[in-house]
Amino acid sequence: MKIHEYQAKAILAKYDVPVPRGEVAYSVEEAEAAAKKIGGSVVVKAQIHAGGRGKGGGVKVAKDSEDAARIAKQILGMRLVTHQTGPDGRIVQRLLIEETLPIERELYLGIVLDRAHGKPVFMASAAGGMEIEEVAAKTPELILRETLEPGYGLAPFQGRNLAFGMGIPAASVNSAVSAMTALVKAYDAIDASLAEINPFILTKDGKVYALDAKINLDDNAMYRHKDLLELRDLNEEDPLEVEASRYGLNYIKLDGTVACMVNGAGLAMATMDIIKYTGGSPANFLDVGGGATADQVKNAFHILLSDPEVRAVFINIFGGILRCDVLATGVVAAAKDLHVKIPIVVRMEGTNVERGQQILRESGLNFTIADGMKDGAQKVVALAGGAR
Repeated sequence: MKIHEYQAKAILAKYDVPVPRGEVAYSVEEAEAAAKKIGGSVVVKAQIHAGGRGKGGGVKVAKDSEDAARIAKQILGMRLVTHQTGPDGRIVQRLLIEETLPIERELYLGIVLDRAHGKPVFMASAAGGMEIEEVAAKTPELILRETLEPGYGLAPFQGRNLAFGMGIPAASVNSAVSAMTALVKAYDAIDASLAEINPFILTKDGKVYALDAKINLDDNAMYRHKDLLELRDLNEEDPLEVEASRYGLNYIKLDGTVACMVNGAGLAMATMDIIKYTGGSPANFLDVGGGATADQVKNAFHILLSDPEVRAVFINIFGGILRCDVLATGVVAAAKDLHVKIPIVVRMEGTNVERGQQILRESGLNFTIADGMKDGAQKVVALAGGAR
């Protein structure tokens, strides 16, 4: 689950990561009041779930509260397009009004899970203010790494290694190490999958601050953090993905034409791969889960068909807990209720496969039954209009 910058900073501040003074605003009036309260020049920052906001015109400096109101009027309600939003952009519905600081240097701090080692890794770089992917591609030597032992946090020597490695002056090293230690505590405490400060700044008077912050929360751990669920902003998520989450379905919208309904994440990934290999383009990732019911299958079908780009559906199911006859019953009911007009290719194996195929054949609907994944992929790509 993604959250906004101002929400991430509130969490970091709770764990003693230094952040600038700021307030969220939902209207021009609130923005002006916040700027007046902070005093002096302020930064008006659009709050959307995407990076590159400054380049898109979503981050501007105001000299006073009156100027902040003028800028807020420009940004609120605008469709902000960045390299992470895609061409459709995001409508800005809230702002962060924040104090300006005398920046001396911009650095980078971030924590992610290193899946190869099964441990979190703390990354730091003197090249702050840039996309870390760009730094990794062009100057990988600028990225410093310290592996974190689960349950032990950031060791003092690791913090000093990172601080001196980034060239932080000796007088500011202790403050930087304290901020990094606090960042790790926050990451662990909230079960984050990503905690990033970019830029992490050093001011002209030797202080350190998280000038920007990005936190992603692990969905699998949200049952432990019901208070953090309140931070979810459904306006920032794809409507189909939101609807899928209500039914307990794992759905991610893509930009292809072949819709996929699969049980099991590994099989779903393999299904998308074979569609691409066959010359098609998957329209989504959809894992209905091993124990899906007929109703869930029907709901999944409805979500797939709500995408106007879909030209054909590939149902690829291995019947274990989810029996093939249950799947077939759900698919037939959904196809009838939704008056499906596009082609549907079904490949199923496992428990009650013969009964499932019989239900499809006797439904009176135009299902194409595939003999294996490759056959199914070839047929659905052809029915969707061929290779793209």
